[in-house]
Amino acid sequence: MPLLLANIDEENIIQRVGGSIETKHHLENLGFVPGSSIRIVNKSNGNIIVNIKDTRIAISQELAKKIIV
Repeated sequence: MPLLLANIDEENIIQRVGGSIETKHHLENLGFVPGSSIRIVNKSNGNIIVNIKDTRIAISQELAKKIIV
């Protein structure tokens, strides 16, 4: 399922990252790689705050749709 549909405070594992090559590289540089553990901290105003590799990152809902957990 897309990360956008995951529950807040639920631990998930990234299965794959979709999108264009540029989008994939951008997300990989931020740490969004298959096999990584990810948890949604908060959803607000069209953004999603996630905790990945002990770092909090805000991403748009559009990017969250491309991350499959």
